[in-house]
Amino acid sequence: MTTIPIRSYVIVRAKEAGVFAGTLEFRHKDEVLLSTVRRIWEWHGAASLSQLAQEGTSEPENCKLPCPVDHILLPGGVIEILAVTRAAQKCLESIPIWTA
Repeated sequence: MTTIPIRSYVIVRAKEAGVFAGTLEFRHKDEVLLSTVRRIWEWHGAASLSQLAQEGTSEPENCKLPCPVDHILLPGGVIEILAVTRAAQKCLESIPIWTA
């Protein structure tokens, strides 16, 4: 089993909380702490979270990622953690902050 190193940029899918992109600070079983994290409210230009983590999005103008927060603790229910490539990270970080 391969683990994702601490301080890696990741996409996390949580059962009850949604999808987030940020830096992995801590992981224990299905509990995760992320820093400099943005919720991925909606995305386009990638067929799946896997593609988003590998390639980023071809439609950043159609994605909805609100402002980053310093930290978020997902205390349980984390069901997927995807390592993000540097290119995809750069793409995700360049998406303008979405506000309602």
